[in-house]
Parts: sequence; C-alpha cells; structure tokens
Amino acid sequence: MNVTESAELYHDQMIGMLERVWGDGWLSPGGPAEVARLLEGMDLKGKSILDIGCGAGGIDVLLVGMHGAGYVTGIDVEDTVLAHARGRADKAGLAAQIGLVKVVPGPLPFPPQTFDIVFSKDSIVHIPDKHALMRDVFRVLKPGGWFVASDWLIGHDHEPSPAMKAYIASEGLDFGMASPLRYADAMRTAGFEKVETRSRNAWYRDRAREELALMKGPLYAEAAAKLGHDFVDHNIDIWANMLPVLESGEHCPTHLRAWKPE
Repeated sequence: MNVTESAELYHDQMIGMLERVWGDGWLSPGGPAEVARLLEGMDLKGKSILDIGCGAGGIDVLLVGMHGAGYVTGIDVEDTVLAHARGRADKAGLAAQIGLVKVVPGPLPFPPQTFDIVFSKDSIVHIPDKHALMRDVFRVLKPGGWFVASDWLIGHDHEPSPAMKAYIASEGLDFGMASPLRYADAMRTAGFEKVETRSRNAWYRDRAREELALMKGPLYAEAAAKLGHDFVDHNIDIWANMLPVLESGEHCPTHLRAWKPE
C-alpha cells in the first residue's frame, strides 16, 4: 500500500489552524524558504512534477509560480484539502498548469516513466511501507529523474520512547514514521543512486518553540474565536508534546534526495 486511507484527518478546522501557524496554503512548516532549501541546486523549469500529498495547494502554486515547473500533478487522499488546493490554483491563475487528483490507497496511478521529479513535503509520514513507496516512485520517474522530499522521521527503528508515544497519540494522525537509515535503504533498494538524507531537526526545534509561543500569544484570540478554544488548546498541547522529542532528537524532520540512473 503506497497511500494510507484517511477519514478527513485534515478537515476545514485543522486546515484553518495549520494555515494560521504556517501560512495560507501550507500544512507543513517553513514556507517558500524551506522549499527553496529542499530544491537547492535543482532546475524545475519546464519539468513535469508529481507532488505526493499536495495538501492545501500552496506548494504546487509555488513550484509553478516561483520555480518554473512546467506542470505539477498534486495527489492527495482527502476531498477537503483538494478543494482548498483547487481554489488556490484557480486564484493564482495556474489551474492550467496544476492538476489535482484524489487517489486511493495503493500504487501510484501513473504509467512508468511519467515524471521528471517526484516531490513531497512532510506527507509520506502517512505511508508506512517506505520500501514499497520508493519502488513505486522509482517506477514513475523518468531515467535521470529525481526524488526530492522532506518528511517527519524518527531517529531510530526501535520502540518509540514514552515521550514520542505521547506526542504521536496527541497528534491523532496515522503516522508511519521511519528512521533515516530505513529511508536510505528503501531508496537504494529501489535502485536509486546519489541518496542523501539531511537532518532539519535543529532548524525545526527552534521554529517549533516560536510556533508554540505564537499559538499561546498573538494568534490565540483570533484562532479561538474562529476555530474554538478547545481546538486551539488541543493544538497547543500537541506542540507542547512535540518539543521534548525534537529536543531529544528522536523526532527528526529530514530532507531526502535520490536520483534514478539514466
């Protein structure tokens, strides 16, 4: 299974909260600057890109509008995020260059050698079988193509610590976390070369502290009025549970990159 089924985990209320913390159209941290770091040294001009887990569409608009991608196919398993993404692409005047598709759990629904680049930002944490995913990514990439992603990783493949279990439970999401070693093995086993993993723990550890302060402070009143005090308080608890595992290094956001030989 290459995409796990989801019962609208990213509903309107959740999207509204995450966009207040991370920016309109963004369901993961860092915004355009973090995407630029992820794509450092890569030329997207005119390229065909698959975005696995496109979310609310901010990244797909960025890939076309700022990075010059020729066409982006964004896929997700939820109708709500796709509706947000379509609205964002329309508003940006880029609907002709961005296709947004609902997929079901299973192999990627594309022929072999379809895309120049397969991209994902903090979404494949929801896909537990990293080896199956990497085989499928390798299949849909053209020779000479790149897999470029960031994801939320765990620093080991052992039993999570009590703190990590508490954090994952508070998220309430279908996290299938794996270690950098398991990701690297999955990429190499699939046939990829030039495999890289680069930790972003230190960056997000500091950023998450700022996000928590924002939620407790300047953001709180407006968000609570629109989304409900209980919901905002719940998200504050999630960030409070996340900080200890970021500080210990057990939770390690990571950049991933690999090349399909020509």
